[in-house]
Amino acid sequence: MFKSRIPLQTPIIIKLLLSLALATFFAGWFFSSEASSQESPPKDSSIAVRSKLKSNQTNKELIQIAKLTHQKVNNHRASLNLVPLKFDAFVSEQAKAHSLNMAQQIVEFSHDGFQGRADALKGIISYSSVAENVAYNMGYQDPVSTAVKGWIKSNGHRKNIEGNYNLTGIGVAINPDGEYYFTQIFILEN
Repeated sequence: MFKSRIPLQTPIIIKLLLSLALATFFAGWFFSSEASSQESPPKDSSIAVRSKLKSNQTNKELIQIAKLTHQKVNNHRASLNLVPLKFDAFVSEQAKAHSLNMAQQIVEFSHDGFQGRADALKGIISYSSVAENVAYNMGYQDPVSTAVKGWIKSNGHRKNIEGNYNLTGIGVAINPDGEYYFTQIFILEN
């Protein structure tokens, strides 16, 4: 048993505070030794988990950005009484691959490899025409509106948005500098 060496003439409040401090010390010592005896996951795996979670979160955000881009393009088409473009996941995968390549500077910001993307789609989707828009921007509060407004101001891009198409896919990527890369593929499915 623990004996106190506090003199009897010490006020009761000080005795209580000292007792509480000692109890806190021993409780902390007990629980810290319990915690240290338990195995904790290796630091590398916890970093990988955090990295994966951040990656998944970013991927979800990019999918939302692609869907919002699709909505804004269809809103523009609706303002002209044009049929809405149906969003296609496979076409979006092709568009996303190109956006990633541009964001990672594997290819220049351009339509490089467009024919390859069109051929890959031809193997899955029967179509009579295909077109593509690309955009990038950085530092804007609303990167989606910036990209879509830029396309609408450009004759060639606007022609694709307003063209005779019924299917689309959109892929978005962000590089470490915060640049957003957009690719939208337009298809007239047979």
